[in-house]
Amino acid sequence: MAKKSAKSDRQAVIDEIRKKQRRADRRGSFAIVGVMLTVAVIIVAVAAYRPVKDWWDLREFRNQKLSSIGAPASVCGEIEEREATGIQDHVQQGTPIDYPDVPPTSGQHYDEWDPMARKFYTTDDRPELGNLVHNLEHGYTILWYDETAADDSGMLTTIEGLAKKFPGESNYRFKFKAVPWTDDDGKAFPDDMHIALTHWSAGGDGETDASKQKGIVQFCSEPSGAALEDFMEKYPYTDSPEPGGA
Repeated sequence: MAKKSAKSDRQAVIDEIRKKQRRADRRGSFAIVGVMLTVAVIIVAVAAYRPVKDWWDLREFRNQKLSSIGAPASVCGEIEEREATGIQDHVQQGTPIDYPDVPPTSGQHYDEWDPMARKFYTTDDRPELGNLVHNLEHGYTILWYDETAADDSGMLTTIEGLAKKFPGESNYRFKFKAVPWTDDDGKAFPDDMHIALTHWSAGGDGETDASKQKGIVQFCSEPSGAALEDFMEKYPYTDSPEPGGA
């Protein structure tokens, strides 16, 4: 009987150890599930943060006219004209192109342009210069902002607010893009200037004489909806070498 009792005791100990192990395994499984759920919540929260923040930051611009957004037009210098070159001078995507002007207002460009739907870009996803110059050929106004503006949350929000005033891709009057200008693109803007408005002018609506084309640029110390509105009224999309291209 003693031997049987000892055997039973050993079995009881083994059973108890197994029970404890199963409980530990369950606790471990619950812990893993808890960690996974926490990570999932964090991922969803991070993904939702940017759209919610954008909505919150841009809400003030929804009911404002373009001309009332940002600084007054007086923060901008005089409009400058440059010689325009490169009409229909297309090269394949990725071909090295040297643009001596800062920023470019005309010139040789890639055979594809950036679609009209997207109006605001950051350094993470901006199209190549060669694509954007093609946009200029099609009548776009491009607002370039330098790294100082990119690092200033207030200016960057204002720039995005300006871009929101040009929605969609059916109204060609809304041919507009706001894009960053970086040190990799070329020289810095003139002193204390952090914004540049550019347009490729045909020399007037319907003008077909290539010798009359001009590259147009205006530098500003801050983003100005008033200056942008004046600029686009003076140089509409119809005043470009190829206004019919979206």
